[in-house]
Amino acid sequence: MAKVKPFRGVRPPREMVTNVASRPYDVLNSEEARAEAEGNPKSLYHIIKPEIDFEAGTDEHDPKVYDKAVENFNAFQANGWLVQDDCEHYYIYAQTMNGRTQYGIVVAANVADYMEGRIKKHELTRRDKEEDRMKHVRINNANIEPVFFAFPDNPALQQVIDEVTRGEAEYDFVAPDGFGHHFWVIDSPEMIETVTREFEKMPYLYIADGHHRSAAAALVGHEKAQANPAHRGDEEYNFFLAVCFPASHLNIIDYNRVVKDLNGLSAEEFIAKLADNFDVAEVDAEEYRPSALHNFSLYLGGKWYSLTAKPGTYDDNDPIGVLDVTISSNLILRDILGIHDLRSDKRIDFVGGIRGLGELKRRVDSGEMAVALALYPVSMKQLMDIADSGNIMPPKTTWFEPKLRSGLVIHKLD
Repeated sequence: MAKVKPFRGVRPPREMVTNVASRPYDVLNSEEARAEAEGNPKSLYHIIKPEIDFEAGTDEHDPKVYDKAVENFNAFQANGWLVQDDCEHYYIYAQTMNGRTQYGIVVAANVADYMEGRIKKHELTRRDKEEDRMKHVRINNANIEPVFFAFPDNPALQQVIDEVTRGEAEYDFVAPDGFGHHFWVIDSPEMIETVTREFEKMPYLYIADGHHRSAAAALVGHEKAQANPAHRGDEEYNFFLAVCFPASHLNIIDYNRVVKDLNGLSAEEFIAKLADNFDVAEVDAEEYRPSALHNFSLYLGGKWYSLTAKPGTYDDNDPIGVLDVTISSNLILRDILGIHDLRSDKRIDFVGGIRGLGELKRRVDSGEMAVALALYPVSMKQLMDIADSGNIMPPKTTWFEPKLRSGLVIHKLD
């Protein structure tokens, strides 16, 4: 059963939250972080992307950069920009995008649950990325940024969310990207007990976003347990920071592909090859968005096309084979365009659906890319079914938006 606990969060004072809070470390590069943090010494980027405090071009993996992270983390606490709560709490963190709000419960998730498979994954991780975040967790002795989990809807937890969010929010602001962020502290002992008890009833939690952060946090906790001869299992390092959302609150958006060339084919030859496995129709529209599972939109030569996979080209009984990302990866990217490894091939790039279909059109019209492919988004049910089956999704399958804002609360490992 899933084990979570309340914790003494380290958080900014209410009047400083907009100065401290930042986007996650992995959605922007060093120069973008430098620009966003300019003139703001309180920005969390000084902790999660501390290379911005060195000359441009400094390697973010340089040991002095990790040292700077912990120096800045200590300074934030000494300056009162981050303050630890006196008591253990759970928290509610809500996000609003396009008039729709999703509500998550902030918990300390259990390392053993991750190591033993009760926190389920749907993506592969890269060891180099894990090691980078492990160094960051080790040196700060804290989970600075949360991971993003989903859980099956639970009426008792929904009641806690509803009751807590009727009160005044501790933080309530709109970030520069236009997304709203709202944060409450759960201080009722009865509600805290309810949260702990209801999570204990769940056989699994599911990683929605943040596979590398989850792996890094759990592996550091496991290291600490192995190194402690007096290890009991209830030490703070046995837990890591997560925001857990009811599955029905979450919306996965499309994650699309652009490719630099047609693998030596003319546009006419490419379309002809597509017709072997897809019903292809030119669409007279400014933009064409896939209308259903197994329907794709293609942008090529200034025109949009609808592609619908023919029966027999996929297996609806196979949790991986049924995915549109699998169909397109096999029948278009691999078999026609010669792209076999989505993780390493330099001819392909990926565009989160938050950027819209206009971004696909722009990159092809500019001549940077030859063709764009838009996919119908994966559902939360598909994600959870795949995780339950022990399978792994192909790379770049899911895109969650909005991203969790970092810096609203931090979890210390001691």
